[in-house]
Amino acid sequence: MTTIADLLDERSIDLSLSAGSKDDAIERMIDLIGASGALTDRDLLIKAVRAREEVGTTGLGDGIAIPHGKCDGVDRPALAFARSDEGVKWGAPDGSLANLVFLIAVPEAAAGNEHLRILASLARSLVKADFRGRLMAASNPQEVHEVLAGISA
Repeated sequence: MTTIADLLDERSIDLSLSAGSKDDAIERMIDLIGASGALTDRDLLIKAVRAREEVGTTGLGDGIAIPHGKCDGVDRPALAFARSDEGVKWGAPDGSLANLVFLIAVPEAAAGNEHLRILASLARSLVKADFRGRLMAASNPQEVHEVLAGISA
């Protein structure tokens, strides 16, 4: 059984995302996907994620954003995680700034079930305040990985 942690390389974790624009955060997170070795076309993935944001914000509220893109800019499903103490303005319905940001990138061929399964698994966990608290308290990428290890993808 694949877990969320299996999709998240420890090199794809940034625990000190500087507050900036949503576009800056997206680009940083795509660079984190690149650190995992899954990125094949940075510009294509940026375009896919930004196009998804134009359809509607991926800022969910409660300090969470889950931007995502489906394209052949990655060669396998991959995940990046960033935490921002200051928060990033993401356009969440509740007006909250995003402190916990997960970027999901999947190849076009895996876009259907794989993409939705990852998104649903993350969303189910992130609605729990104690889970968000553990991510906010993690002091290194290994601890983030441990928090996510129990979530099925």
